[in-house]
Amino acid sequence: MHTQKTNKTRRDFLRHLVATAGLVATPYDWITAGTARASLDSKNRQRIEAAIPSQAFAKPLKPRKLLIFDLNVGYGGHGSIPTANTAFTLMGERTGAFETVISKDPSVFKPENLNKFDAVFLNNTVGNLFEDPALRQSLLELIYGGGGLLGVHGTSVAFTRWPGAHEDWPEFGIMLGARGANHRDSDEHVFIKLDDPDHPINQPFGEKGFEYRDEFFRVHGPYSRNRVRVLFSIDTDKTKFQGQPRGNCFREDNDYALAWVRNYGRGRVFYSTIAHNPYVFWDPKMLQFYLAATQFALGDLDAPTVPSAKLTPAIEAQEKLGWRLGIEAYTFHKYTLFEAIDKTAQLGLPYMGGLSFQKVSKDIPKNFEPGLTDDELKQIRLKLDSAGVRLLTYYYHQIPGDESGCRKIFEFGRKIGIETFMSEPAPEALDTIETFCDDYDINVAIHNHDRKGSPIYWRPEGVMKVCQGRSKRIGACGDLGYWMRSGIDPIEAINTLKDRLVTVQMHDVHELSPDGHDVPWGTGAGKTEQFIREIHRLGIQPTMFGLEYSYNWFESMPEIAKCIDFFNKISSHLSK
Repeated sequence: MHTQKTNKTRRDFLRHLVATAGLVATPYDWITAGTARASLDSKNRQRIEAAIPSQAFAKPLKPRKLLIFDLNVGYGGHGSIPTANTAFTLMGERTGAFETVISKDPSVFKPENLNKFDAVFLNNTVGNLFEDPALRQSLLELIYGGGGLLGVHGTSVAFTRWPGAHEDWPEFGIMLGARGANHRDSDEHVFIKLDDPDHPINQPFGEKGFEYRDEFFRVHGPYSRNRVRVLFSIDTDKTKFQGQPRGNCFREDNDYALAWVRNYGRGRVFYSTIAHNPYVFWDPKMLQFYLAATQFALGDLDAPTVPSAKLTPAIEAQEKLGWRLGIEAYTFHKYTLFEAIDKTAQLGLPYMGGLSFQKVSKDIPKNFEPGLTDDELKQIRLKLDSAGVRLLTYYYHQIPGDESGCRKIFEFGRKIGIETFMSEPAPEALDTIETFCDDYDINVAIHNHDRKGSPIYWRPEGVMKVCQGRSKRIGACGDLGYWMRSGIDPIEAINTLKDRLVTVQMHDVHELSPDGHDVPWGTGAGKTEQFIREIHRLGIQPTMFGLEYSYNWFESMPEIAKCIDFFNKISSHLSK
């Protein structure tokens, strides 16, 4: 009788969770919240409660939901799984940073269910969790479009056929940042160095390395510091590798990363191998570390993700300023998108913008616009990833005002992982566009051509008029070239726009006239340094400082490099 009553109470609790989380019910109970706590003895639960952080690192921008998925296939599962489930659930409750829902059922990855969550935590998920292509696409699109992904320890062999870790979904490994589960003893003693001591997620360690015991995976490809921002790794100068290797634990580059972050598209990805033993999740420092990582994945803790190998002093300075310098695709519009990606990487920049009327590649002779197949979009994702370049903005000349047409454009924007559209929509379309901006968490920056091409938007006052009373997701894409050729002073323009300047297309011109053409920044009539300093004074952080060089099309690389060098010198000075 007591068991029946307990089971009924649990079923009622599960139904309540389904209703309050706004999820689509399935024929069976896939929500297992509460199970983790029940499976722990009181002593371990008390240990976790004593170690839980008392406050969040950042105030949530909105109520957050974290899906914890802990299914294992072909493997019994790590003993730390229920401990981690309990610790994350209690951290969310105590700090108010997030709610958790725990599941083993793949149906939670149906879009109508998954879209209720801000991030997914794959908790030590070994094996081929689900093979349904639609569910995999749903997870991929959630992350690439701006969701969060957390993985620990065994997640590095999720979506592999176990035993043996035979690859079954290569793009998942790319998204996570690594594959592999080779290790030594389960309580191996290592010294850990902080590769990025000032990183927000490393705050709990006080900029100091530490020693630890756990089962530390030695990951392999696609791991690369060209892909991920390493947080900490094994200090090989201090650590004596002992114990029996399980698999190949040797790397020729002597690079044994243990935790990192990255962006995949717009998605915020975190991985750490320290999660084998239950005691990890009643260690106060490690719980603080995981709380910071969770808030990053959820979108509340801002943290840099430029890959470690691509960091330069200039990019580090720009990270401090909250600035990102990238290539506007129009600079290379006479080439394909893939060629433009390669040229952006060659210039050492991690960011670029997209262009709707640019051909994708020689093998995909279509415009980079809605209508591309999922496989074609996959090829674009993989090309960007292999080059270490993120797409931040995308130009689409006129976003339509009808609901179905607008949705088509915003769905495409989500799938390609952008933050901001650049467009010149009709003013009457803005009511519909504004709704989609907020629903999709994507900005629309109104672009300006000259008076003839943009009769309403050529002046900043015209943009401000249509933006009045609207969401701050709608603002201006200031094209300095057209401003200067139209007799508009860019410095006066940004003082008119202020925080309505969403993104900027940078130019310097040889003369202030309709015939002015691009020259390297700082060598023309555009007062480029003064403009950059004014952006800094006003505290504006545009989506991107877009480098749009519209001259000498096939021989422009040396001039573009001079523009980059000019911006780097000024931003480095301003960051001090």
